[in-house]
Amino acid sequence: MSVRVVVGTQWGDEGKGKYIDMLAEGSDLVVRYSGGNNAGHTLVVNGEKYAMHLVPSGMLHAHTRCVISNGVVIDPAVLIREMDLLTDKGFDMSRLYISERAHIIMPYHRVLDELQEKARGGSALGTTKRGIGPAYADKTERCGIRACDLKDPEVFAAKVRENLAFKNLVIERVYGGVPLDPEAIIEEYAKYAQRLIPHIVDSVQLIGDAIDANLDILYEGAQATCLDLDFGTYPYVTSSNPIAGGACTGSGIGPRRIDEVYGVLKAYTSRVGEGPFPTEQKNEIGDRIRELGHEYGTTTGRPRRCGWLDAVMIRYAARVNGLTSLAINHLDTIGKLEAIRLCVAYEKDGVRTMGFPADLKDLARCVPVYEEFESWQDVDISHCRSYEALPKKARKYLERIEEVCGVPVGLIGIGPGRESIIQR
Repeated sequence: MSVRVVVGTQWGDEGKGKYIDMLAEGSDLVVRYSGGNNAGHTLVVNGEKYAMHLVPSGMLHAHTRCVISNGVVIDPAVLIREMDLLTDKGFDMSRLYISERAHIIMPYHRVLDELQEKARGGSALGTTKRGIGPAYADKTERCGIRACDLKDPEVFAAKVRENLAFKNLVIERVYGGVPLDPEAIIEEYAKYAQRLIPHIVDSVQLIGDAIDANLDILYEGAQATCLDLDFGTYPYVTSSNPIAGGACTGSGIGPRRIDEVYGVLKAYTSRVGEGPFPTEQKNEIGDRIRELGHEYGTTTGRPRRCGWLDAVMIRYAARVNGLTSLAINHLDTIGKLEAIRLCVAYEKDGVRTMGFPADLKDLARCVPVYEEFESWQDVDISHCRSYEALPKKARKYLERIEEVCGVPVGLIGIGPGRESIIQR
């Protein structure tokens, strides 16, 4: 039995889905433990692309059961649409389970998300406007609606009416928006409930029973360490805890149950949205990385900001998550550049540091300390199937990453497909 967690080490979009898909092949249960449909994992299987937003990536393996646990906020319309698309592709959705404790995204969450972001003006956070933040806010304010409420129409209707009595005041009087009709929402969600109730379970018991039965369990993280509500570049973060510790609070297992934590990163750094980015390249190099790596959001389609790999950030993520192994993507992409740089430290006010500051003003003042590496652009590494088969220049780059971050590189992505992963 093993319990493994896959987390992002940067600002998301690291390509976690590919490794989750690979590790899911040997897993009995795959658990999604945080975030909402603001996340997206793109998988390429037999040449076909799948964009997963709520359904765990393990669903692409016929033997694997999948759980959307309590740490996730669920938009029923999005989930049902995704379930239908997968059903049409021949995947059995009876293997999908939804925690009765998971919170539900309501129409007023989406409306408030958009109105709040618009009101922030130049200080906008860059949210996806899908209602994730307001849903987590209601969870904290203890007025959220959970999956178990879908089972009781009277309880659900009462909560919608009670919530909207206040939310409509905010929508209309604070933001000048159009108030919502509670009865229309109740009717709409009653249809969603019919589809989802057969999947709603006590996920704490389901996962606990799987651990007691010595099954292999894989925890699927969304977003990433530097988007974590507590440990990311606040306030330019997500509304949940995508770090490895979030697997515990987001599903109901104790930390001693976790055996391995894989930290996924790119061989460079990318980011969507606002906030400091020490190694960002607002030049031809950044543009080249974006085009070579197809750096456009899975969920939003937004172009990502791009720059050199920041090993200070990865070292920070290693400590926060207790990483046991690094899984690095896009080694093939970075190798197509003429020369490569790696940030191995920061210099702030003339002092060299390996710390990752909480204060964004401090982070913005950090000047990257770079080391130069020769490129291997004259070698096509897409056919390499072992670490030893990689060019010496590529191995030198990876070994320096290991040295600075203090974590071994265990998995190496050299292309988009399942077969394009070197296991070291």
